[in-house]
Amino acid sequence: MKHILLVSLLLLSRYGFTQARVMSDTIAFAMNGENNMYVKAVFNQTDTLNLNFDTGTTELVLINSVLKGNLKTVPKLYNTEYALQIGKTSYSTKVYDAELTAHETDGRFGWDLFKNKVVELDYDKALLIVHAELPTSVAKNKAYAKLNIEFVKDLMLVKGSIEQDGVVNENLFLFDTGYQRTAMLDNDLLTEGGFPTGKMPVIKKVIMKGAQGNEIPVITASLSALRIGKYKLKNVPAQLVTTHKPLRDKNIHILGNDVLKRFNTFLDLQHNVIYLKPNHLYSVAFTDQLKKPAH
Repeated sequence: MKHILLVSLLLLSRYGFTQARVMSDTIAFAMNGENNMYVKAVFNQTDTLNLNFDTGTTELVLINSVLKGNLKTVPKLYNTEYALQIGKTSYSTKVYDAELTAHETDGRFGWDLFKNKVVELDYDKALLIVHAELPTSVAKNKAYAKLNIEFVKDLMLVKGSIEQDGVVNENLFLFDTGYQRTAMLDNDLLTEGGFPTGKMPVIKKVIMKGAQGNEIPVITASLSALRIGKYKLKNVPAQLVTTHKPLRDKNIHILGNDVLKRFNTFLDLQHNVIYLKPNHLYSVAFTDQLKKPAH
């Protein structure tokens, strides 16, 4: 009995200390002028990379120039798992290729690395913190807006609404920290909702590049209001597109990091809930914001 008790105490001590070490993992991130957030990560214990945390994707994507460059590990794409160390933790992931990714980065990694975890994005302190569970203070704090996550084909969707000239449409948005602008609005979904896009003042027309280098014609126009939970952003320069669709069989809009960076965020991937609270970036000007005429 004494021997069993001693073994039990040793096991409890061992696993107790192990749990204490992984209760949270704090990683500093950088934000560039294009609203791209990225961290340092070590691929397969050999290559240090700058990687964008992209909640609009899954697993690990490296751009072709990096894959063809000086990596010490040349990965087998699509079906082989590799170690990716972020902070103190090593994750296992497959590798995919793309032509383009966020500015100043070598690729991107998705939300699924943190399945069954809670991810905090603190834009005030520029920290990404992985928690074992949601801090009890968050759910009790009424400053946080609470959004339920709906997963469709591994895409993280939340409800939001857009307003223009008295017309309000509530739709699903891809929660996409990897998209550097405010919101990309799906033309088919706007048409279905009778949304008055013709009354949105046009800011500019450009050709954007997709992840595979494909050209996407985009109109940027001023949206009267965008509501996320209980928070309402006004005069938002939104992108209108007809060709770029994250889902083939479902029309959705996209929320990008020029909006999302304005909120300190908890992604509760245990209960599929997102908590958002305004931070010091909440009222800064949007990229491409329509300038008011001088008087």
